[in-house]
Amino acid sequence: MDKSMNRYWMQVVVAGMFEIGWVIGLKHSHNALSWTATAIAIIVSMYLLVLSTRKLPAGTAYAVFTGLGTAGTVLFEMLVFGEPFRLAKLLLILLLVCGVAGLKLVTTTEQAAKEGD
Repeated sequence: MDKSMNRYWMQVVVAGMFEIGWVIGLKHSHNALSWTATAIAIIVSMYLLVLSTRKLPAGTAYAVFTGLGTAGTVLFEMLVFGEPFRLAKLLLILLLVCGVAGLKLVTTTEQAAKEGD
């Protein structure tokens, strides 16, 4: 995979991080500042996702985006907000991350370039 494609995958990863922020913000916002930060995180995450899908297959990029967001949100809730830890949750998150990584690995540069045009 060439370096330019890595740039677009990095946009997906950063968009996923912002998704974690806005999903947590939806649950825990309590004042105008935290709601504003949540809205900004929504805008940034969607903007980066749209930018990345100009060159990456939309379905694969969206699956990676939502998978990272879901796994990150669940882990963050357990580590920071005291959500109960369950081994089954951790194993399912691991399965989700493996699926997301697998999707990225089987998406070839040629396929990404063709579907991104």
